[in-house]
Amino acid sequence: MAPESFLAQINGPEDLRKLSVEELEILCQELRTALWETITAVGGHLAASLGVVELTVALHKVYNTPTDKLVWDVGHQCYIHKMITGRFDRLSTIRQYQGLSGFLKRSESEYDTFGAGHASTSISAALGMAVARDLKGEDYNVVAIIGDGGMTGGLAFEALNNAGASGRNITVILNDNGMSISRNVGALSKFLLKMERNPRMSRIKDEIWTMLGKSPIGAKHLQELAGRVESSLKTLVSPGMLFEDFGFQYFGPFDGHNLPELIPILENVKSVHKHPALVHVLTQKGKGFEAAEADPIKYHGIKAIPTKLEPKVETPSAPTMAYMDIFGEAVVREAARDSRVVVITAAMKEGTGLVKYSLEYPERFFDVGIAEGHAVTFAAGLASEGMKPVVAIYSTFLQRAFDHILHDCALQHLPVLFCLDRAGLVGEDGPTHHGSFDLAYLAAIPEMVVAAPRSGQELRNLIRTGLEYRNGPFAIRYPRDNAPDVMNWNEEPYLIKIGSWEVLREGRKLLVLTVGTMVDAARRAIVSEELNVTLVNCRFVKPMDETLLTELLARHERVLVIEEGTGYGGLASQVALFMQEHECTHAFQSLHMPDQFIEHGSRKTLLQLVGLSDEHIAQAISAYMNDSTTISEHDDQSLADLPEEIKKLFPNSPDERSPRQ
Repeated sequence: MAPESFLAQINGPEDLRKLSVEELEILCQELRTALWETITAVGGHLAASLGVVELTVALHKVYNTPTDKLVWDVGHQCYIHKMITGRFDRLSTIRQYQGLSGFLKRSESEYDTFGAGHASTSISAALGMAVARDLKGEDYNVVAIIGDGGMTGGLAFEALNNAGASGRNITVILNDNGMSISRNVGALSKFLLKMERNPRMSRIKDEIWTMLGKSPIGAKHLQELAGRVESSLKTLVSPGMLFEDFGFQYFGPFDGHNLPELIPILENVKSVHKHPALVHVLTQKGKGFEAAEADPIKYHGIKAIPTKLEPKVETPSAPTMAYMDIFGEAVVREAARDSRVVVITAAMKEGTGLVKYSLEYPERFFDVGIAEGHAVTFAAGLASEGMKPVVAIYSTFLQRAFDHILHDCALQHLPVLFCLDRAGLVGEDGPTHHGSFDLAYLAAIPEMVVAAPRSGQELRNLIRTGLEYRNGPFAIRYPRDNAPDVMNWNEEPYLIKIGSWEVLREGRKLLVLTVGTMVDAARRAIVSEELNVTLVNCRFVKPMDETLLTELLARHERVLVIEEGTGYGGLASQVALFMQEHECTHAFQSLHMPDQFIEHGSRKTLLQLVGLSDEHIAQAISAYMNDSTTISEHDDQSLADLPEEIKKLFPNSPDERSPRQ
């Protein structure tokens, strides 16, 4: 059989299993080329998926998916998996609104057995599936594929400990691309490779292992002794001893790009080893393309390369900077000013803008890997000894460290500065990455200061303020976007009074309370429509400026709160609670993200989708300001009382409209 393209014939893994090893090697080349051509055109995660082409093909060749469960970790390495499970024709839609997700998604395909956007989850989930299988008396294999730094997370080791002790049939594939465990090379490694590929040798090993486990005299010690005989050689070149101490039988390391070797190894593990097993494969991130191999960080996630370059338009104004880059420059300057400033991140040096800082202050920079909880408690330890730790973690990833923020920082009044990038809607990465909940989950913590800048200059001022605040933890959230202002780095940052708000525009008809990104959006709407409203920059969500709020409520009958976050627990909830406690009778409304997980798409598309675009804000302010109905006239005012054209502007339920209800 010599078709023009093997890839064109793959509608699912069952088609792949019909191919010979030689044909599969050709398929791998076709997959790699198609992935490169598509993702460089539309954008997405590239280098990680290039590195797992052969591994993905081998797994679907050996295991009977979807009956056998493949549980992928670090979901951005899943593109090849999607291509050979019936989604190749939609690959060009990946990360676009209503297109394929950039991560594993259970609702997208039966082959996506467990959603993966955050890291280090696969072994825990796979063990859960294995236990469910055994309790139901079913018979299938469960394989967790963890890599691209996922093994640096503490959750992975918690799961290894539990899974190894269980003795259940579960296989872990450690995709080691140089980000978790260092590469092992040498003649002994090649010799062990030949031994591991020999089915007879593996069967003998397995039978001896089981027999020793049944011995009435010192079963555990006999197994340990037998394991150490083999492991004493292995540990010269591999980390096998570590995993076998967790209760896993270790195989490897193997070349993850060598199909003729990889397939027999997986077949052997599948057919012979019915206890916890770990297969260690070595792969190269960006494999197959010189540029990606040379710079896997650059090609980790790329933007679409335009097919047509538009002529450059010269503009008189200076370019604005991304909030991420403003943060990065600001902490470099703060570190130069104060030797107590240290910065911690969780495998996101590039993504949080800290490359320059890591180079200029390497002794005060700590990348702890994908271990957000450890990052926070580590920072608390630093703070307890007088240092000024800055924890830079994406909003969505900091959720994983909630308990550490509450107990290790807030409860002990330790001054840790949290800088949360990617707050609000992040765009193409979708629901696993949107920073929708930070205002709510942080504001729920006693004595926590929660702030959001409206501009780059204000971000810099808040960073200085947060570093000088010594009474407890201080959080600053900012979006994946450019700041609206041009930075003046010659201007010295100043301290902002904790809890203070800023009146940007005085009006009479409506009080508009905004925070973060919504400040500038509301300002644009008000200016363009010439609306007679008061606009406030509520830069501190906690504590609020209760003195100013009281004064403003005395001068207005209507209140509108606008925030880029969930409507539960954020600014609107706190303002409503304040008004209820003070028996205010104002008409009250809020614009916020709906109580649901928001899909992926461009940031502009998603703001339009959730009703937070400039147009929605302008229409909402105008409609609410001009509505003649007031709460004092109708105590039972609800959304149902308003005209249809106004109803649609307010996505929240009637019960949320007034603190009186």
